[in-house]
Amino acid sequence: MTETGLPVGRVPILRVPAMPSEVNQGGTIFGGWIMSQVDIAGSIPARIRAAGPIVTRAVTSFEFKMPVFMGDLINCYAEIRKEGKTSIDVFVEVYAQRIKNGVVDCVKVTEATVVYVAIDDQRRPRIFSKK
Repeated sequence: MTETGLPVGRVPILRVPAMPSEVNQGGTIFGGWIMSQVDIAGSIPARIRAAGPIVTRAVTSFEFKMPVFMGDLINCYAEIRKEGKTSIDVFVEVYAQRIKNGVVDCVKVTEATVVYVAIDDQRRPRIFSKK
């Protein structure tokens, strides 16, 4: 894995361009927008593993390493790191691809760990089966 290129041999679970509507007064993309992309990306493997509905329980770590700019293509990678009886910890890495004058530069911009909980029809924690 590299801090200046997309991870080799991995496929992003989510790719989305940073749009003008997401720019803050400082000229970079709102951190909250990036956080929402992280939550969406992390929820995908968690929901598949839980084989049903999940909710976000906690964010145990979140680090903004570099700014994101309008026009950057955000690539989110997510992998399950830990499982409990009802919870799943997912590590999410975000890389930005920047295209300037025909050259693509890539930087790691964010990483986070998000905890999801499997829920039943009454929205209570649900035990999911282990592999």
